[in-house]
Amino acid sequence: MTLQMVEAAQSLVSCLDAHQQNSCLFQIANTQERTKWFYTPTDHGGLALADMTSSQHRLVHKLLASALSEGGYVTATTIMSIENVLDRLEGFVSGFERERGRDPLLYWISIFGTPSREGRWSWRFGGHHISLHFALVDGVVVSTTPCFFGADPANSRLLGPHLLRPLGAAEDLAREFIRTLTIDQRTIATVSAVPPTDLVGANRSRLVEGDTALPLPQVWRKEFDGALGKSIVAMQKTADIELSITEQHLRSLSFSLKPKGLSALNMSESQRNDLRQLLKVYINRVSDDVADREWHKLAGDNINDLSFLWAGGTEQGEPHYYRVQGTRLFVEYDNTQRGTNHIHTVWRDLANDFGGDMLAEHYAHEHE
Repeated sequence: MTLQMVEAAQSLVSCLDAHQQNSCLFQIANTQERTKWFYTPTDHGGLALADMTSSQHRLVHKLLASALSEGGYVTATTIMSIENVLDRLEGFVSGFERERGRDPLLYWISIFGTPSREGRWSWRFGGHHISLHFALVDGVVVSTTPCFFGADPANSRLLGPHLLRPLGAAEDLAREFIRTLTIDQRTIATVSAVPPTDLVGANRSRLVEGDTALPLPQVWRKEFDGALGKSIVAMQKTADIELSITEQHLRSLSFSLKPKGLSALNMSESQRNDLRQLLKVYINRVSDDVADREWHKLAGDNINDLSFLWAGGTEQGEPHYYRVQGTRLFVEYDNTQRGTNHIHTVWRDLANDFGGDMLAEHYAHEHE
């Protein structure tokens, strides 16, 4: 799959005109831009699909398909298409200081360095509720995180009795898992009766001890002012009031290097297998060969390094949050907004987001 990724990126770059390349291409050393990421409907940086031709769209999707599994690709493209559903849900009025606030063409591609089977380069694709990052060194994918999928609405009505639920497994498997826990196990796992209004890690480039969920106005490339800025602040206040969240809840859920919640060491083998099934929803987003390498990191006793944390209710329709954390792996899920019909999920590598250490080591070696 890596060769396909290199070739897809090269084909895309070669078909861009000078103006498009100026928007899409960055130096690999531009760490400040390379480690920025968002999941809100904001400018994600790079070249937008809206500024590309249909044939160029196809090449972008070919690049995405080279990096993602079949299920990951279908989920990602479904999430993008839901922008139309969300626009209808909101009455076709959202703007966010752009021509159309909910737009399936406002997804951006950025390439850092020169796509090649040698050397180091990376690429990013993102827009509302999608943020993908892949870093390569000498033809090997060394990082696939942060990997963010969201869905709003999380449940959409189709014709007949079925719902469109692109992230349904992330919700259902976690709820099934916590229900397998004994009363004592659930007491340890549930660190707060109230979930946060968003991911605790938010869109930070790096997590540090004590981090809590960022206020909504800060999870954008720029903070809005005027009426729009006030409305976003009001959205945050309304969400906090609806949850009755307090500073104590936020502290309980804050990020810590030592994982909180129930350790896998204190789970049965059956429960650890269920935890693996939940993690498949995250790790199996990427292509099979890359996912296999990620699973190797959790082989054997390494699964015992993980802990499971839950906050909120366990019944369908109740606001809830969970995370799975180990020495490196960090998975978060939140569903508290829009009447628990708005899901955020992310998979991160605490030691190697954006290719961190591996890209740095390769750069240092090149310049010895």
